[in-house]
Amino acid sequence: MQRHDNIFLRNDTILGVCEAIGTDFGFNPNWLRVAFVAPIYWNPALVLAAYLGLGLVVLVTRYAFPDKVADVGQPAAALQLVAQQPAQDDAEQRELVAA
Repeated sequence: MQRHDNIFLRNDTILGVCEAIGTDFGFNPNWLRVAFVAPIYWNPALVLAAYLGLGLVVLVTRYAFPDKVADVGQPAAALQLVAQQPAQDDAEQRELVAA
């Protein structure tokens, strides 16, 4: 199972706004970071306001629609698939169950 940390509490992001938007829409968040850095020299107040506004939108959407990481039916289905396969290598089966 893939581990999802709270994006707002991670040490490698400021508020996690670019990371969250990039993850949600499927693009590299560095492009959004560049888009915020480029105009900050001309109007830093507007860029900061836009960043905080997007941060508020991300916060509201994360709490309104939480990511369902631990789906109860999914691990059972993965174990069932592993059990149906012919016994190959113990290490391979452990990797499949762990994934």
